[in-house]
Amino acid sequence: MIPIRDDNPTHSVPIVTYLLILLNILVFVFQTLLGANNELFVYQFALIPADVTSILSLGSLFHIFTSMFMHAGLVHIGGNMLYLWIFGDNVEDRLGSGKYLIFYIIGGVVASIAHILTNPNSTIPTVGASGAIAAVLGAYLVLYPSQKVLTLIPLGFWMRMTLLPASLVLGVWFLFQFLQGLLSLGGPDVGGVAFWAHIGGFVTGIVLGQLLKKPEKDYPAYRW
Repeated sequence: MIPIRDDNPTHSVPIVTYLLILLNILVFVFQTLLGANNELFVYQFALIPADVTSILSLGSLFHIFTSMFMHAGLVHIGGNMLYLWIFGDNVEDRLGSGKYLIFYIIGGVVASIAHILTNPNSTIPTVGASGAIAAVLGAYLVLYPSQKVLTLIPLGFWMRMTLLPASLVLGVWFLFQFLQGLLSLGGPDVGGVAFWAHIGGFVTGIVLGQLLKKPEKDYPAYRW
């Protein structure tokens, strides 16, 4: 299932979500322009679990943050930014921009820690905003479980568009991550995907979303 959009208008401009998307795109463009030197850039700023567990330093810990804004390819960043675009604006609207930014960073950090704990000896560079965005998905599940999401469902050679509740869309997403995470335990990364980062981020989003949420306001029926 691929979410396309939700029918959930915001009541304020989600400036932090827009800036996060812009920053991720700019970093990706920079990586692309590096050409052959991008591999060196990745090894300098990506998260490598073995570096954190064996050589605990300020630099290796800083990579937990820098890796959140790097991506491995067009499909990687495209998928991540699609999810952030669909779900991030509403979470920011409900939490408030300041809390949302802190929430996003904490979600990404906890996701990285989950990946390190489950892959302590991995020397594979880990990049991507997926962990932080997984936290956004977890918070959305808490805040808007019944909200309808327009979803693309592949059916063999056919595609079907249908409206599904967010609880189903995000629940299926998390179930897939969890099952793949279980399969990855004790073995190499499955397809290079940090499933436990996604799991850790999602659970963090559920917890923080519940703690940080502001009550829904009574907005007028007609808004300009």
